Amino acid sequence: MKGMFFSLNRLVLWGALLMASLLSACSYSFSGASIPPEMTTIQVSFFENHAPLSYPNLGNTFTEALIERIRTQTKLAITQKEPHAKMEGKITDYDIKPISIQDNKNPVAGANRITMTVQVKYTVYLKDFQKQSYEQSFSTFVDFSLAGQTLASQQDGLNKRLIQQLTEDIFNRAFAQW
Repeated sequence: MKGMFFSLNRLVLWGALLMASLLSACSYSFSGASIPPEMTTIQVSFFENHAPLSYPNLGNTFTEALIERIRTQTKLAITQKEPHAKMEGKITDYDIKPISIQDNKNPVAGANRITMTVQVKYTVYLKDFQKQSYEQSFSTFVDFSLAGQTLASQQDGLNKRLIQQLTEDIFNRAFAQW
């Protein structure tokens, strides 16, 4: 019985070592990002706000959130010189509209929608991986109510939710498609 226990432990150990070596040989990551080992650097350019409706520091807040997502969910180093990939773009739309009107005699918005759209160009400079490059618009929205609150009191939180969803979508498109 003791010999069988020793053999079973040895088998489990060898299986774990084999699994670890297989996972380290490919470009799989438990963070959801799948990046080839050859890619170690990325440049993220400032996303200017070109939206007709402007919100202060939106470009800076978005750019920093995208950099932070890449920094915390990958092993890529952020660089300005000779990157293996580059992400650039601009905020093309930031809009607030009523979506539900209440009381036909005295029309009041029962709900509102804030929408943000970002144009992204992702370029991979590694020879064998250039097909992963893309140029695409990403858009998301958040519905909210002004009942008892002002837009100004909610806007930072709403923007945070928009940016969180947009950076997740952009990140997944760039790094979960390998």
